[in-house]
Amino acid sequence: MGDDHMTNRTTAVTGATGALGGRVAARIARRGIPQRFIVRDLNRAPEHPGSSAAMATYEDTAAFERACRGVDTLFLVSANESEDRVQTHLNAVDAAVAAGVSRIVYLSFLGAGPASTFTFARTHFFTEAHIRSTGVAHTFLRPSLYLDLLPHWVDDEGVVCGPAGDGRVAWVSRNDVADVAVEVLTGPETFLRTENATLDVTGPEALSLAATVDKLTTLTARSIRYVPETWEEALASRRATGAPEWQVEGWASSYAAIATGEMDEVTPTVPKLTGHPAQSIEGFLRRHPSALAHVAV
Repeated sequence: MGDDHMTNRTTAVTGATGALGGRVAARIARRGIPQRFIVRDLNRAPEHPGSSAAMATYEDTAAFERACRGVDTLFLVSANESEDRVQTHLNAVDAAVAAGVSRIVYLSFLGAGPASTFTFARTHFFTEAHIRSTGVAHTFLRPSLYLDLLPHWVDDEGVVCGPAGDGRVAWVSRNDVADVAVEVLTGPETFLRTENATLDVTGPEALSLAATVDKLTTLTARSIRYVPETWEEALASRRATGAPEWQVEGWASSYAAIATGEMDEVTPTVPKLTGHPAQSIEGFLRRHPSALAHVAV
């Protein structure tokens, strides 16, 4: 099998216009492997050598099934958060299976479970369960909280507020998650070794929010601090945005999941599959020195 097996496979990538899917698409293209992008807008599809594009949304099962015809492996990036995200995912999975897709690599979330503290992680659990129930081969990638989004947790005053307590999280970079995804999708040995596997993908160290902001302060010479909130305080502060309640609870519960210890996990997935160490906060800021430019010195 090996290389011949990989050469004869057709891989489809969803989310290719987004931050994670776009990274995966670019990396697959650099390996010279043909791929099909399933996108909402053909005008926004990336243009990579050997690639093609099909237009479909997860909600439009007929169009998604057509887009998946002839595809062996589907990289399914989770949809944007919504009240009906589970059903949206189920529609896409059923359409892919109906089209004959033989393997789904699904972008899930660390600690996904039916009673996860982080409410959005529950969506991922039910999606995973449905994929398993179809009998299709699968790999679930469960990244921790994205290191790339950490700067957005810091407001213009240099404050991070939330009910995270003293819990810890191993922030992981999107680049590392993309590297892992590409190995799973295109690496002949990794492809076979990770069939029907669940891979937790984390950064190199777990830190409390207090320790995280201390690092940010030291590395950027900006004054950044963590202000703990109670659950009710967290809900109240986020309700001020006018967001719907399900979204407010999702935002607040991402911090609460840190407090419960559900995010306190460090795994060797990145170095084991990619051959390079997972990116640290220090490494991320070296690559993105202006990431905290919105915070006053």
